[in-house]
Amino acid sequence: MSNFDIGLASFAVLMVAIFLRMPIGLAMFSVGFGGLYLINGDATFALARLKSETYSTFSSYSLSIIPMFLLMGQFATHGGMSQALFKAAQSWLGHLRGGVAMAAIGACAGFGAICGSSLATAATMGQVALPEMKRYGYSGGFSSATLAAGGTLGILIPPSVILVIYAILAEQNIAKLFLAALIPGILAAVGYMITVSIYVRLHPEAAGVRPRASTRQRLGALVPVLPVLVVFLVVVGGIYLGLFTPTEGAAVGAAATGLIAFFNGGLRGKVWLDSFYATAKSTAMIFFIVLGAAFYNGFLALTQVPQELAAWVVARAFNPWMVLALILALYLVFGCLMDSLSMILLTIPIFFPIVSVLDFGMGPEDFAIWFGIIVLIVVEVGLITPPVGLNLFVINSMDRETPIARTYGAVMYFVGSDVLRVALLVLFPGISLVLVRLLY
Repeated sequence: MSNFDIGLASFAVLMVAIFLRMPIGLAMFSVGFGGLYLINGDATFALARLKSETYSTFSSYSLSIIPMFLLMGQFATHGGMSQALFKAAQSWLGHLRGGVAMAAIGACAGFGAICGSSLATAATMGQVALPEMKRYGYSGGFSSATLAAGGTLGILIPPSVILVIYAILAEQNIAKLFLAALIPGILAAVGYMITVSIYVRLHPEAAGVRPRASTRQRLGALVPVLPVLVVFLVVVGGIYLGLFTPTEGAAVGAAATGLIAFFNGGLRGKVWLDSFYATAKSTAMIFFIVLGAAFYNGFLALTQVPQELAAWVVARAFNPWMVLALILALYLVFGCLMDSLSMILLTIPIFFPIVSVLDFGMGPEDFAIWFGIIVLIVVEVGLITPPVGLNLFVINSMDRETPIARTYGAVMYFVGSDVLRVALLVLFPGISLVLVRLLY
């Protein structure tokens, strides 16, 4: 069996391991280690590679941005910022038909701007918004589907942990990727609100009515949101203006969010330590997946599978758009098997060399940024695609009274919105690139 054959066979082994519920980081590490053993005939090379790969992976300065953004999300959660965002959005939108659901999506977008994690956004906003939606007569399936979809904005609205990982893998500028994600993120939030409006007109029994808030109540609800806006402007604006690097911006954001949470009374005693503990736990999980992916992708590089596949695609002269459509379809399938981080780490080293050699009518850097945003959105769709969308299970675990089948039925409206947005961004790359071209 040639090295190339071993590399191809490893995909099947990896999928079986994931299907058997082996932790994805461990699955990628084990398959990579076993593949290196088969190639070299003994474990010496694999063990030596473990030492060098661990150092080269975690010596990356860019990875330090991840725990900072995770800590910022923890501080924001305990500091009451999620409640403030939801109350403000609800006071302005709650009286509309489906308005409380729209407010939940708006709050998810705002929280995503200081969190960077989809699951954390879904879980946090679920705790805040789900009781209110039930209070005003929203059906369980519609409520859980809305919050699961809104949670995906956590990885699309910058800053985003997934975009940081993509930037490292594709060797791209993190600040440019954050900027490119801004308009698609706003489109996502608006698209979800339009979806809510359509759903409640087709299913009027799914949503109740909330009394209209007074002008004084609306303006008063905006005051607690100002710190969130300040943190976002300081972090993202500081990065774009060149005042500090993305890593420094993450540290500034974490410190600012921590101070706000402290003065709000949310970081007293044990809560302070719990925030650091939760951040360390999440960071360890992410870093182990990163190590497993680095080990597996190092093995694939030795087998020449990505390079051979890229050469094969070029030799067959396939239509670039057909290849892109196939890759995006595969992401939807992968979304039923693994989380967004694992998808990015596993597939980008394989897919990116393939699409990079195809002609999409734009420069290499523009293409890399555009492709990253498209992949990010499709990965986001995988988080809410039945039967195994992770966000669906996160929200459903908070509402045991609602059968998951009802959530599946309602969430397909949001999946339809995502598919339309992907088509729009594929057909018009300038939507993602316009801010990058204006500011760089």
